[in-house]
This record gives sequence, structure tokens and C-alpha cells, in this order.
Amino acid sequence: MAFEGLSDRLQETIKKIKGKGKVTEQDVKEMTREVRLALLEADVNFKVVKDFVKRIRERAVGQEVMESLTPGQQIIKVVQEELTELMGGNESKIAVAKRPPTVIMMVGLQGAGKTTTTGKLANLLRKSYNRNPMLVAADVYRPAAIQQLETLGKQLGMPVHAEGTEADPVNIARNAVAKAKEEHHDYVLIDTAGRLHIDGDLMGELQQIKDAVNPDEIFLVVDSMTGQDAVNVAESFDEQLDVSGVLLTKLDGDTRGGAALSIKAVTGKPIKFAGMGEKLDQLEVFHPERMASRILGMGDVLTLIEKAQTQVDEKQAKELESKMRNASFTFEDFLEQMEQVKNMGPLDEILNMIPGANKMKGLQNVSFDDKQIVHVEAIIQSMTKHERQDPSLMNAGRKKRIAKGSGTSVSEVNRLLKQFEEMKKMMKQMSNTKGKKGRGMKFPFM
Repeated sequence: MAFEGLSDRLQETIKKIKGKGKVTEQDVKEMTREVRLALLEADVNFKVVKDFVKRIRERAVGQEVMESLTPGQQIIKVVQEELTELMGGNESKIAVAKRPPTVIMMVGLQGAGKTTTTGKLANLLRKSYNRNPMLVAADVYRPAAIQQLETLGKQLGMPVHAEGTEADPVNIARNAVAKAKEEHHDYVLIDTAGRLHIDGDLMGELQQIKDAVNPDEIFLVVDSMTGQDAVNVAESFDEQLDVSGVLLTKLDGDTRGGAALSIKAVTGKPIKFAGMGEKLDQLEVFHPERMASRILGMGDVLTLIEKAQTQVDEKQAKELESKMRNASFTFEDFLEQMEQVKNMGPLDEILNMIPGANKMKGLQNVSFDDKQIVHVEAIIQSMTKHERQDPSLMNAGRKKRIAKGSGTSVSEVNRLLKQFEEMKKMMKQMSNTKGKKGRGMKFPFM
């Protein structure tokens, strides 16, 4: 996962200073040295690191911090604020044209994930902002790009304006905007051509499209896996096209996070969105303050809630709460809940969004294996409908049959049955817990 190494190193560093009742300049010097090394290891631009560490040191040895009752915590606050500022400070809003449609040019090198990201952004605009976008296939040099965008359009149920590989990309873009006005689309997303490297022909064509349609946004799509190269690409595109924002792809991958931490500082252009997976709904608005909290192990509750709200049906949630109160929660309900949680993303990613979860006893260094989830699903799916609704029916013969049908062992079946019963007891206790004013405990997202 992105930032994993940086996150571990920074958390270890600030842990040493957090509990100190008094912090000396030497403490600050040692801490900033560790922060500097952590950022360089994460492939953050050297000049960016130098300026970042300098600002932390200046603020950390200031009177306000050194003379406070909790200087260690004040320094952590400084690190969090500076990390947030480094990545842009606040969420950067997407433009809205005074007269529709809002035109967005998607630019970037070939292989950065531009076409897929165009589809993801269109999906996000419709689902989260209630917009009606049109996709435009303006990459005429790669027939596969046109086909890919048309396939994405079918999957999303969105129109794709394409004129084949013989048409002029400038005319395609111009015609698409005119058509979008006629058909009352409020956003036009133009998927332009990319190259394996930056060249004069590519930039010349992109400039012509820009002049023809006067886009409200020019989004540069960069692959965060390329580290410092991503920053260099961003600089080159920005110099020639004056991009308005950056979309980072593969931020969920095994990347050190250097691109995300360097781009804003080097180019001055904000990161607008981040790709957090391959699915079409795995593009997120980039929130610098939330990402900073995640890096420092402080969680990201707001994003977790937003993810849950998109996946959890409110009516189902209320029914589930009622079943938990009455201890009538079944394996069928459990299977349904597992599916919803899986749709929110990888479990270790969800865990990182819960404040302090990485410090909980028993959860440190836990590796969530998707195979274990598959085994649990296989066991439940191998049960009959009656067995799912009433696990007390289980006898040795039934367990043997379920184990055989799911490709697991009887001991694994027994383990799941035991864990399920323990979970039911815990949920019933939680739902029946009364506060001083007699109010029951609410479950998350209900």
C-alpha cells in the first residue's frame, strides 16, 4: 500500500517524542533528521524535503511549542499541518463552467491509466455529484484506446463520442462539445492521445485541442508508481499546457508515495483525485488533511464513513440492527455484510482508516489474507439454507459434508461456528448496552 514505509518510519519517529513532558532543541534536531530520511526513502524530491524539514524545525523550536504543556503532541500537530500543506492544504474543487458543458481534457503519457481514469472520473461525477457526463475518444493513434473507452461507456451506461481512427482529434473534440450542448450533457471528458515519452507532436496536438475547446480543466494523469519521474512528467506537461490539476493512479499499489508528496510543491498544481484500485468506483477525491492523518497513523474516519455510505443500504442496516438486538442474526446476514465490506476495499486499508487501530493489541502487524475470506464464504455457501439460518442443526455428519463441499477441514468449520456464536453474543451485548440516559449503543454507520 502507498506510504506504508513512510508511515511506519514517521510513526516510529514521532512516538519517541510524543510522551515527553519537555522537548529540547536536540530532540527536535534528531526527530527532523529521521523525518528527512523517511521522506527521502519515500522518493520525495530532495528540495521539497529540505524545505519541509526546515519549516518543521523552525515551528517546532518556537516559543508556542516549547513552552506548551504537551510539547511532544504540539510537534506532532506541526508535522501533520505541514504534511497537509505539502500535499495542497485543502481539497481542490473541480471546476464548473458558467454555461454547460464543463469541458475536461485528460492528458498524460501512454500507460499511466488515462483512459480508465477518464471512465472512473465520469462515474464519480455521476454518482457523487449527480452529473450527466459524455466521454470523448480523441486518441486516434491507438485503436485499442477507442475500443476501451467505448467498452467503459457501455459498462457505465454513458455515451461515448467517437469518430474512428481517421478523424482529426481537434475536430473530434470540437464536435463532441457541440453535441454535448445539444444533448444537455453538463460535463465532457476528452480522452486525448498519450505517448511513451513527451515529444513536440504530442504537445502540439494537445495545444490545438486546448485552443479549439477552451477546457475548464486540464487534468494530468500520472502513475504514482513511477516516483520522481511522475514529478518530472508533471513539470513538463504543466510548462507547455498549464495543467489545472493532477490525477494520481495506482496510489493503492506498492508505491513509496514520493509523487503524491512532491507534485504540488514542485508544480504548484493540486492533486485533485487519486486512483485507489482497478474498479471503476475506486477513484477518490484527494483530501490532503485526511491523507496526512492516514500517513501519521491517525486514521481517516471521514473517508471510511463515505465508503460505508456508498455500500451500506440504510434499510438493510436497520433490519440488521434489529436482528442483532434479538439475536436472530444468521449466516445469510453475515454473508451479505461480508460482501458489503469487501466492496469498501481491502481490509488492511479499511483498518488504516480507524484511528489507533494499528496500535491495538492483536492488530499490530496483522496481514489480512483474502484467501481466508474466500474460505469463510465457501464454508457458508456450502451450508443449506436451514443450516445458515439455524447453526444449532450442525452435527458431525453435516460438518463433514460442509468441509468437503467448501474444500476446507472440519476444524475450520468448527472454528467459524465458534467465532460466529461469540460474535452474536458480543453484538447482542453491544446493542443492549444502555447509557446513563438509557440510550442503546449505535452500530457504526447506522
